[in-house]
Amino acid sequence: MEKLMQGLDPMAISAVFSLSQYMGEKCISGTDCFVLKLSADQADLADRSDSTAEMIKHVIYGYFSQRNGLLVHLEDSYLTRIQAPGTYPTYWETTMATKVGDYRAVEGVMIAHGGQSSVMITRFGDNLKEGHSITRLEETWTIDDLAFDVPGLSMDCFIPPKEVQKANQEENLDWRSALQ
Repeated sequence: MEKLMQGLDPMAISAVFSLSQYMGEKCISGTDCFVLKLSADQADLADRSDSTAEMIKHVIYGYFSQRNGLLVHLEDSYLTRIQAPGTYPTYWETTMATKVGDYRAVEGVMIAHGGQSSVMITRFGDNLKEGHSITRLEETWTIDDLAFDVPGLSMDCFIPPKEVQKANQEENLDWRSALQ
């Protein structure tokens, strides 16, 4: 979902944040933004859990420019409890932050052409002898070339989330937003 949210598909961003909660305003990298929060409800968390992994929380914050409404920054955080029968639980918290920018019009749609993402994965629990473990990953990304509706591109190459699929699509695939 993170790649989708990095500004590549404004329709998907709009659909994902359509049920969000307004949290206020914040200046991000010199840009005045409004902040939207989207939290997974208990039913959705239960759907994404099984007998050994329990999704405890999933929250996304979107920071949108007050001037043009474009996504400027995205934070995505989730916490999972892992426990095999007869063992102590281990917790995994993953936090992703993405700065989105270099918007350019492509066929009348503003598309982000660059950004920076960082991920922090923290593992903790009573059973870890060394204490908690933190892994950090960072990437800088750019888009050099972009095209919509490329002739000959099959659905095997790109399957959009359900909320942005066209009504006349041949296959009925069960794709859901990560928070819905």
